[in-house]
Amino acid sequence: MPPRRSYDQYCAAARALDAVGDRWTLLIVRELLVGPRRYTDLHADLPGVSTDVLASRLKDMEQRGLATRRRLPAPSAAYVYELTGRGRGLLPVLEALAAWGAPALEERRPTDAVRAHWFALPLLRHLAAAGAGAGAEGVVEVRLDEGCFHVRLTDAEQSDGEQADGEQAYGDGPAPDGADATLTLDADACVAVSRGELTLGQGVRDGRIEVAGDSVVAKALREM
Repeated sequence: MPPRRSYDQYCAAARALDAVGDRWTLLIVRELLVGPRRYTDLHADLPGVSTDVLASRLKDMEQRGLATRRRLPAPSAAYVYELTGRGRGLLPVLEALAAWGAPALEERRPTDAVRAHWFALPLLRHLAAAGAGAGAEGVVEVRLDEGCFHVRLTDAEQSDGEQADGEQAYGDGPAPDGADATLTLDADACVAVSRGELTLGQGVRDGRIEVAGDSVVAKALREM
């Protein structure tokens, strides 16, 4: 194997980039934040990555303690990759990157791929603020034309998006055990919220966002 690349700088930022600075690594983390994924699922949701590069990055992530590979219980024979606690610790990093990159989400290019769960990162902070403001915990299902994902809101003491060890902040697809509130909106509204041009409450009042549910969480989302 080639020697492990390093900036060879005694600096926390340089050490972090030693681990996640390679092309595709942070986007693989983004995919694994939704939960365990098979190699084929990762490849499908990372358009443009070659099979060789994906395999190499996953191996690097295992060696660096960011991800693990395990076999699913019988009768499935599939292997899945999942983040370790250190890997899940990159959630705030990706949230910050999403917030910083949101102004670049202008008109969608014809070559741009899109997946519903990619909108989770820029929305997490806004949804968490609603839950924290109401002192509520629960699960919000977000529905877009491109699909849906669900977000788990924690209590006010964890309103910055931090989750208990082993708990996912968000997941792809419908909420497996049902949702306390359902948000229906389009990609343009998601982008407007992530860019700070629209609050969730304004979106509801303007008819751009629909909130369904009678829970405390649903009420908080309507009143933001």
